[in-house]
Amino acid sequence: MSIEVGSKVQGKVTGITHFGAFVELPNGKTGLVHISEVADSYVKDINEVLTVGQEVTVKVLNVENDGKIGLSIKKAVDRPVSERPERPERPAGERFSRGPRPGGPGQGPRGGGPRGGGPRGGGRREQRREPETFDTLMSKFLKDSDERLSTLKRQTDSKRGGRGAKRG
Repeated sequence: MSIEVGSKVQGKVTGITHFGAFVELPNGKTGLVHISEVADSYVKDINEVLTVGQEVTVKVLNVENDGKIGLSIKKAVDRPVSERPERPERPAGERFSRGPRPGGPGQGPRGGGPRGGGPRGGGRREQRREPETFDTLMSKFLKDSDERLSTLKRQTDSKRGGRGAKRG
């Protein structure tokens, strides 16, 4: 019987190390079950789960060219796939809402205060805008980028003091 990737076979634990267990397969070859492949939960000490001489069912994960065989005990166990509960359907027009903001309406960065202008503040009505072209978006980006770079450069120069600041 040849060992093929994906096949499940019976084997016998022949040795245990801190990183896994060696399992002798029916054809006389030996494979390794890494400690992470022993159980679904975290295994600190493999000796608490396996013992030498124990019969186990393993799944062949890989067969290397040099003869090394990777095995798994936890993948050999057939478990039904747990399904996530389905999300309830929302009507098409309903938007997701996180509820009221702390501090109440009209306060904070998106409210109607001095820095307002958000969707809830200032009594402004939303205007429909035409979709912007790539050129207008790019020019806005470049302008904004230049402003940010000049501000950053000014702040960096002022922090350098006498060493690297402009001398006039």
